[in-house]
Amino acid sequence: MAEVDYATLKKGGFMRQIQTDQFSMRLKVIGGQLKAEHLQKISEVAKKYGKGYIHLTSRQGVEIPFISLKDIEEVKKELSSAGVSIGVCGPRVRTVTACQGSTICPSGAIETSALAEELDTRYFGRELPHKFKIGITGCKNNCLKAEENDLGIKGGISPEWNKQDCTYCGVCEAVCPVNAVKVDKDKSELSFTESACVYCGKCVKSCPSSAWQGKNGYFLSFGGMFGNEIKEGLHLLPLLFDKEKVFKAVDATVKFYQNNGKGGERLGRTLIRVGSGGLKKEVEEAVQ
Repeated sequence: MAEVDYATLKKGGFMRQIQTDQFSMRLKVIGGQLKAEHLQKISEVAKKYGKGYIHLTSRQGVEIPFISLKDIEEVKKELSSAGVSIGVCGPRVRTVTACQGSTICPSGAIETSALAEELDTRYFGRELPHKFKIGITGCKNNCLKAEENDLGIKGGISPEWNKQDCTYCGVCEAVCPVNAVKVDKDKSELSFTESACVYCGKCVKSCPSSAWQGKNGYFLSFGGMFGNEIKEGLHLLPLLFDKEKVFKAVDATVKFYQNNGKGGERLGRTLIRVGSGGLKKEVEEAVQ
């Protein structure tokens, strides 16, 4: 009997179960979206080759447990025929996660679905010292918990107040979560402490007279982890307003990790070991 190459199977998205010759198969779900016809095929495969159910992972993934070793090739063919792709495991770039972003969500500051597709096309499956997770969240509500990822992207809005359009109604002060805005209705005065601003854009979105305008952009965080060790990603760049600069920053991060990371070491651990100054310098140069 031929020896089973479990490492290759894991790389291809088949994770060993505690049951002999049984695997949980990870599917590729970009930005948390699956077409209805893909769901139908996944259901068929789960019934035919698994035990009739799927597992939804914490990173928007779909896994089909109880795939037998002897059925793996047939399962791959069936899924591929319907356009369903298999995910990856191990030391490489994982599937990109994303919330629904500004296309769907009223709170969204950036579009997320197309961005997730672009990032996936550029980086999915790339070999690195350890697993590398990218997560996109459309606004400061942070539903996708950007800072938990090796590289997180979060939407933000840089606000600007136009005095001539302001009615001093006080709505912006009421919605500001960090008390960066103060309004004196009697004196028709408004003060804005920009250094306290978290760029959530609530003042812009809630202003009834459009006195607040905003420029939408991307906050990046680097080196987050949420597993055996918990580490919040570092903010090494200001708000970026150009999507191409986001890609340049990701390119620089991946290159830095390839050059400095050790096998089995997450980016966050690399930054603890070598310091974050080198990465900060490289991503700053990349976005200039």
